[in-house]
Amino acid sequence: MGVLLTVSVLLGVSWWSGRKVQDASSFITGGTSGTWLVGGALLGTMAGGQSTIGTAQLAFCYGLSAWWFTLGAAIGSLLLGYVYAGPLRRSGCSTLLEVVRREYGRKAETVGSVLCMVGIFISIVSQVLSSGAMISSFFGMPMLWASVVGAVLIMLFVLFGGIRSAGFSGIIKLVLLYFSSLAAGMIVWHLAGGFSGLRDGVDAAYQSSALCQFNGLNDIESIHHRYGSLVARGAMKDLGGCLSLVLGVVATQTYAQCIWSASTTPKARRGALICAICLPIIGAACTLVGIYMRGHYVTADEWAAMRQAGEALPAGIGVIENSAQAFPAFILRHLPAWLGGIMLGTLLINILGCGSGLSLGVATILVRDVYSNLWRGVSRLSQLQQVRLSIAAVLTVAVVVALLCNNTFINDLGFLSLGLRAVSILFPLSFALWLPGRFGPRRILLAMPIGVAAMLLAKFLSLPGDAVYYALAIELLAIVLPVTKRQKSRI
Repeated sequence: MGVLLTVSVLLGVSWWSGRKVQDASSFITGGTSGTWLVGGALLGTMAGGQSTIGTAQLAFCYGLSAWWFTLGAAIGSLLLGYVYAGPLRRSGCSTLLEVVRREYGRKAETVGSVLCMVGIFISIVSQVLSSGAMISSFFGMPMLWASVVGAVLIMLFVLFGGIRSAGFSGIIKLVLLYFSSLAAGMIVWHLAGGFSGLRDGVDAAYQSSALCQFNGLNDIESIHHRYGSLVARGAMKDLGGCLSLVLGVVATQTYAQCIWSASTTPKARRGALICAICLPIIGAACTLVGIYMRGHYVTADEWAAMRQAGEALPAGIGVIENSAQAFPAFILRHLPAWLGGIMLGTLLINILGCGSGLSLGVATILVRDVYSNLWRGVSRLSQLQQVRLSIAAVLTVAVVVALLCNNTFINDLGFLSLGLRAVSILFPLSFALWLPGRFGPRRILLAMPIGVAAMLLAKFLSLPGDAVYYALAIELLAIVLPVTKRQKSRI
């Protein structure tokens, strides 16, 4: 009942706030939002499945380093609000790619649109995975149907309200999410007895040699490093993930729409500040939950490895289907039913809000930056109808891809997604805003796909550090290095 009540209230708010939406402009940017609406919209699109379910999942496997996702998003929110908000709003554009088009032409806009959509789409997949994990944990549904239900709810959440619905419901979510996160963090602290209790729980779980071998841990020092270090996966990798978040937030249409929706630039900046303050606290609570669950649960695959090694399940250790269910399982098994219901409903609605905001961003790019360039004057549908149909199509494809990526870390998809967005358009966008006329359209048109290809290749080859370093360096060199006459003729 707590889940149904929470979801019903927030869907009702989404519908109510979207009643005044009569055209595509108000659907996409709002235009009259105050500080709290901007902060709510940003928080509603950032504090989704990756920041909550995904952070707890990563903490279950790698401890404190899971915090980087929300830390990076918070820094990115500040960068967007205090560095980019003014120039973006003064540009008179409604999409980031429109800014690029004014400086570098329609071809650059179209290429950037396609590359950006790939990055944002990966995040939508992670929201579908998160909602599927939530629904599957609660109702015991197969992952296929749980993902379908999650995608349908995301669609309903945004379809009739656009960015205004994300803002109004985001304010309510801000309160509910803080209540849920702080409550979860305090309960974990009480149950574990502080940091020492969390560490002792992890140590006890890893007394199983089969579990240690399954996770590549050799001794107590390696266990303490993995769960007690902010750079457990390697400094270059974890800091690279943070960099992907910081720059990716700036290069994401969804978050820029929240900035454009503000009635004034100071309100946009204050809204970004609210989001930046809230996110790390939410991430810290989810990280604590993940570490606590590591000390008390093993996954089904880990339990199978233990059985194969002839080991029994230790006393006090339970089994969850997979690491993505760490947070939902904590709520279901360690909290009173009424509180657990409200918290599950809050987490689910935040996933829906984030997924809806990202879907709206992709649909906006499709309609305003792709359809308008490739099929101008052909479609008989209104722009608002095109946006809504695009949202439905994007979410349908996301369900299929989510099922193919079922065993992937949700936050790793998030790091890849934000990194791809940054590599796709950050340099062209920044140069268009602050260095107009310095670089020709052909350079930009070549550099964008080169950067994305470099990132994917570095990811495929598992090069040291993070793929985003290689991609940004190669793309920047492609833009700024001098070009010879022979090279110009080839271009």
